[in-house]
Amino acid sequence: MDEGVDPTAMCRSLVEKFNQSEQLRSVAHPEILVLFEDWLEELENETVTIAKRRGSLAPRDLSRGELGLSESGAMFLITKLKREGKI
Repeated sequence: MDEGVDPTAMCRSLVEKFNQSEQLRSVAHPEILVLFEDWLEELENETVTIAKRRGSLAPRDLSRGELGLSESGAMFLITKLKREGKI
């Protein structure tokens, strides 16, 4: 786990599993999806806080910092937050 958590890969994997199996869709619990969304929202809020504190944000710096994300996960969050106008 040296690279940390990659939310992009995690989300992609989740979507693929849902798309591959009708059975999985029928037994998926909304509570699990809510937990994932809550976790992603926490990461986003922490990323915004770090960006405000530092004044800028580079994926490499964020991935090595407090969040423990992979560099691609950090890039995903930074891109998403910039697109949404949050940073």
